[in-house]
Amino acid sequence: MHQDPAFALVAGEASGDLLAGLLLQGLRQHWPDLHAAGIGGGAMARQGFEAWWPSDKLAVRGYVEVLRHYREIVGIRTQLGERLLAEPPSAFIGVDAPDFNLQLEATLRAAGIPAIHFVCPSIWAWRPERIDTIRASCDHVLCLFPFEPELLARAGVPATYVGHPLAQVIPLEPDRAAARSVLGLPPDAPVVALLPGSRASEIQYLGRRFLAAAALIAQADAGVRFVLPAVPALHARVEAMARDAGLGQRLLVTPGQSHAALAACDVTLIASGTATLEAALFKRPMVIAYNMNWISWAIMRRKKLQPWVGLPNILCQDFVVPELLQDAATPEAMARGVLQWLGDSAGVRRVEHRFAELHETLRRDTAQLATHAIQNVLEG
Repeated sequence: MHQDPAFALVAGEASGDLLAGLLLQGLRQHWPDLHAAGIGGGAMARQGFEAWWPSDKLAVRGYVEVLRHYREIVGIRTQLGERLLAEPPSAFIGVDAPDFNLQLEATLRAAGIPAIHFVCPSIWAWRPERIDTIRASCDHVLCLFPFEPELLARAGVPATYVGHPLAQVIPLEPDRAAARSVLGLPPDAPVVALLPGSRASEIQYLGRRFLAAAALIAQADAGVRFVLPAVPALHARVEAMARDAGLGQRLLVTPGQSHAALAACDVTLIASGTATLEAALFKRPMVIAYNMNWISWAIMRRKKLQPWVGLPNILCQDFVVPELLQDAATPEAMARGVLQWLGDSAGVRRVEHRFAELHETLRRDTAQLATHAIQNVLEG
């Protein structure tokens, strides 16, 4: 009798949860009765995923920040590994979160459980030595970007380019007017989306900076409105910061709805990370900013391989949008960058064109390609 597979998945933050939710939606088209459990969030739960731990338990970025949560995170990984070894799934799928997933994948793979990693770790941007860990940990890597499979193949790692699932979900021409209507934003005012990140550490280091930049923008242009989507777990904390910023009715804090905010805005001030690619798929000009613990920054800066940090710039191999990192990420510099975009309609059109080309490159039938690759792994 045919039985649909049981998958264990781990997604470590909001962006991984979103990707994993889209992957599960595609896998269910092929295996309607599959069972999926592990670590995940709301997007995965909506696809019938059973979360043994919530994904925000792993939503930590930076060396110092990870050390503070090290014992809890290692404890979760140990418990999860023991549970999966006792009740082996058909396959394990680690969604991004390589620091957590690769070691777990190596343990499971050694016990004969197929291990698949979804989202190639960015060895082309930093930490190239990680390729050895990937080779030891994964039976197959599902890649978001077209140049990655060849890079992995040279190191003996089987991989498939499946495109970026969000490139199918996000329309080629986002409806700005409809998004503003959904959020209750005025149809004609300039709108700036503030996206300081989905992790507690990002809100700590970037939240007040972004709001201070918004206050400077508001002083320079009385007509600008702001929208700030906050993940549910941090919503109260973000709202408290927003009240202190003194922007009043000009700032709307929404529970989630980051895609609606990106569709509605003219420009986004955004934390470096996966969300920058989402902003590019929405064809929005942006100012990328990041600030973190100085020790973590010093370590990461030494390991960087490319002049860019933001995904849109890396994929375009050019400074298409400005990056303000660490000490450069001042409210004044961020405000200047945003105001420059608001006053440069020709520059905005050039960026929209570049991002439209990028969108076309990343559009693939991700669900079908990923399902086919996973089925091949299951069949040995």
